Amino acid sequence: MKSFALSIIFLLAINIVKAQDPALLDVLGDSAKQKTTQVVGTFKGTRIVNLQTVEQVSKGALSFVIQHRFGKLNSGAYNFFGMDNATLRLAFDYGLTDRLAIGVGRSSYLKTFDGFVKYKLTRQTEENESMPVSVSLLGTINHYTQRFTDKPYLTTAFRTSYSFQALIARKFSNALSLEIAPTFLRYNLVPTVNDKNNVFAIAAGGRVKLTKRTALSMEYNYLPGNQLVTDKPTNSFSFGYDIETGGHVFQLVFSNSQSMLETQYIGQTTGKWGKGDIYFGFNMARDFTLGKKKKKW
Repeated sequence: MKSFALSIIFLLAINIVKAQDPALLDVLGDSAKQKTTQVVGTFKGTRIVNLQTVEQVSKGALSFVIQHRFGKLNSGAYNFFGMDNATLRLAFDYGLTDRLAIGVGRSSYLKTFDGFVKYKLTRQTEENESMPVSVSLLGTINHYTQRFTDKPYLTTAFRTSYSFQALIARKFSNALSLEIAPTFLRYNLVPTVNDKNNVFAIAAGGRVKLTKRTALSMEYNYLPGNQLVTDKPTNSFSFGYDIETGGHVFQLVFSNSQSMLETQYIGQTTGKWGKGDIYFGFNMARDFTLGKKKKKW
């Protein structure tokens, strides 16, 4: 009898709520339907090879990045097929928020200092395909400090260049992710008046998972002609073999670009795959959490 009375009271309470707000259950139902799940892990790292990805370090995390390229494989046995000549970039990436990251680095190539800001504009969602792609915006600045005694006109302003990219990526499955990146480059100094200071390019790349812990990454950076005509740069093509080792991803790299900075590998590559101008190297990053770890945006 007591249980029956409680049931009656419960039903009356529901009727009262429905009478006060007849749309309450509809609102709750709509909220459940509108809930979406964001796609994570489009790429396993912040770079495909040289090209940055839509991924970034989370808030309060610091990533120590090592990028290493030996010399050309076709340089011969005397140079141990490039092993005697190397370019190294050391960098730190830091997450100010889960959407905003900054980074600084130094490369031995032309003794270049660099910095970047990356903002995560939106994230691909799984349910209802309300957002089919992830988009991040990237801005970089590079400044080389190598001394040239025969070029006294190379003042600070002339040594600086900039890049801006819209990184657009989609994770099609756990085994396949692709990215495209419209690119703008700005050079404060170009060889002649026939070369453009403002340059446009398009980059594309992707990652294919091979096994549970390995993947193949590839990228191609296309620079339309009639922009930088004096030095006639070559389109940069690179691929990497990725090995997941628990705390980080170790990537073996093959590229016709020795530099690893946007304005250099996109607009100043001269190596040609057909002639054996191939640079072997590796990328590696190790993440450290400086603050309290929070759920990713």
